[in-house]
Amino acid sequence: MNHPLARALRGVGIDAVDVAARLGVDPKTVQRWLSGRQPYPRHRDALVALTGWSPRDLWPELSRPADPATHADEVRIVYPHRSAVPADAWARLLSRADREIAILAYSALFLAENVAVTDMLREKARAGVRIRIALGDPAGRHIASRGDEEGIGAGMSARIRTALVGFGPLAEDFGVALGLHDTVLYNSMCRSDDELLVSLHVYGRPGAHAPVLHMKGNRADGMVATYLASFERVWSIAKPVIV
Repeated sequence: MNHPLARALRGVGIDAVDVAARLGVDPKTVQRWLSGRQPYPRHRDALVALTGWSPRDLWPELSRPADPATHADEVRIVYPHRSAVPADAWARLLSRADREIAILAYSALFLAENVAVTDMLREKARAGVRIRIALGDPAGRHIASRGDEEGIGAGMSARIRTALVGFGPLAEDFGVALGLHDTVLYNSMCRSDDELLVSLHVYGRPGAHAPVLHMKGNRADGMVATYLASFERVWSIAKPVIV
């Protein structure tokens, strides 16, 4: 293989199996990289560290580093906390989805109890939009830890169970995918195609007190792409909810 990545790995005596083991990916994924597919940014960084080659040498097709203002263009609105987001903003965001809706949270109870949101999810599911909702596992240790942080203890698990009651009919009647995760959530998010509302969690403060970013963008190396990759990583280890 003549791809620069293949030459770089040969130069340091590392093969595809070694790379797969070190990065925690499937060897077939590494083979795709060697054939020209570009890895996610976090994997690119790891490969740079392994080979000692620069990103531009490994992937000549990479664009020039973006001006910070380019990334700033992805941020449309900054809200000081979630309760400052207009009540109808969530349903309006979802109404613009043509392909994909994704929700990542611990409980997302404020969405499960929002009739406009659940009605919009129902409408979009009927229209064939892919919808995935990842909530915290009520029995998870990280969920228990978050409950302790917020001073509500088992109340966090109770909120999740209540949210599952609200979202359950969407899964049962319209094929909305529900999953449970036990991860440390640094952010919650609500995705509508290339738009996101992202809550930036704050240690020891309830989710409603966290700042919220409204972002839009489709750059492969942009901020939105980073958050979407994070969702996919959580979803890949979430347990499906059978209703």
